[in-house]
Amino acid sequence: MPCNDAQLLEVFSSIQGEAELVGYRQIFIRLAGCNLHCAYCDTDYSLREHCRVEDAPGSGQFRGIANPVSLEVIASLVSAWVDASPGMHHSISLTGGEPLLQAPVLLNWAPVLREILPLHLETNGTCAAALEPLVPHLDMISMDVKLSSVTGVATPWKLHRAFLEIASRTKVCVKAVVGEETPVEEMIDLGRMVRQMSPDTSVYLQPVTQQGKIGMSSNHLLCLQAAVAKQHANVRVVPQMHVFMNLL
Repeated sequence: MPCNDAQLLEVFSSIQGEAELVGYRQIFIRLAGCNLHCAYCDTDYSLREHCRVEDAPGSGQFRGIANPVSLEVIASLVSAWVDASPGMHHSISLTGGEPLLQAPVLLNWAPVLREILPLHLETNGTCAAALEPLVPHLDMISMDVKLSSVTGVATPWKLHRAFLEIASRTKVCVKAVVGEETPVEEMIDLGRMVRQMSPDTSVYLQPVTQQGKIGMSSNHLLCLQAAVAKQHANVRVVPQMHVFMNLL
C-alpha cells in the first residue's frame, strides 16, 4: 500500500466526549486495525472494503468510499468542511482502533492535515517507536492506559511508560476506563507512573458505561480517584459524554 493511502473505517464530525478536549467539535478520522483485544470493546476495527464518510458535518448521513483512502481525498474533504463552517471545528482527531499501526501513512498525512486544523491523536499508548517521529506534528495526545481489571489482559505498564515518556514532548493527557472490579492498587500504579514520567499531565478516570449508564458505584469511583490523587493530584473523573448525548 502506498504510504499516502490509509485503511479507514469512518470520517465524521462530532463533539469530543472524552478527557481534555471534551465538548469541542472535531473532525474524526477513524483508522482501521487494533493491536489489543480489550474485554469491554465491542467494535470491529478490522480492515474493510469501504470507509464510511459523512455527507456533511453532523448530518448523520454517510456514503461509502473505497479503501485505502488517499491523503488527497481526506485533505480535500476536511478543507471543504472547514471552509463551509469556519471556526466550528477545534481540531482533527486521529482515532481508531490504534492509529499508530499505520504510522508511516500518518507521518505523511500529519503535516498536510495540520495546515488545516490542529491534530489530536487518540491512542492506546503501547506503540512508542511508532509515535516518536510523529510527535513534532501533533498538538495533543490522548493516551489510554489499559488496566487489566477492565480489559481482561495484563496491563502493559512497561509499554505505557515508554510511550508516555515520548508523548510528554507535546501536550498529553492520560485516561483510563475503570469499573467496580478495578482495585485501588491499579490506581496507585497509574498515579505513580504519570508522576514519574510526565508530572504535568492530567489523568482522567472514565467510569465504564453499560447500557447507557455508569456501570459502577459512586463510592468506589471516589475511592479510585482518591488513590490516584495520593500519587498524582491532577486527576479528574469524566464519563464518556458522547454516550449520554447519543453521539458518535
